[in-house]
Amino acid sequence: MPASQVNFHWLIPVSTLKRRARLKSWLNKIFRTEKTRLFTLDIIFCDDNYLLKINKEYLKKQYYTDTISFSLSKPGEPIVGEIYISYDRIRENARIFKTTYQRELLRVIFHSALHLCGYSDKTASAKKRMSAREDYWLSRYLG
Repeated sequence: MPASQVNFHWLIPVSTLKRRARLKSWLNKIFRTEKTRLFTLDIIFCDDNYLLKINKEYLKKQYYTDTISFSLSKPGEPIVGEIYISYDRIRENARIFKTTYQRELLRVIFHSALHLCGYSDKTASAKKRMSAREDYWLSRYLG
């Protein structure tokens, strides 16, 4: 099966996304391994205010977040997904968690992809399982 289309979009400049072709291939690998069919994935980089507006409008939440994932597909169909990522939150979280911007950015991208693969982080046990998968994919990618 050919690789699905993964696209990056910048509403603000983010020049620190390294090895984009490899990352696109890796995202396809995540979906295949997690047994989720992917058709297209658009990853949109924005700032806090843009993502807060989306959070309020679509999720009825009144707070900043690092990422929001949307599946635009009908159940049972290959995923057509959108991932919105706040550059501001990634930068701040990297500082808080004492990690690099690049590592935090990859973690959030993989986290968002896992949401589209059906993983949840709404309960403690689900969050633990999802974090383990994030760590798995991140360590293999950076390996």
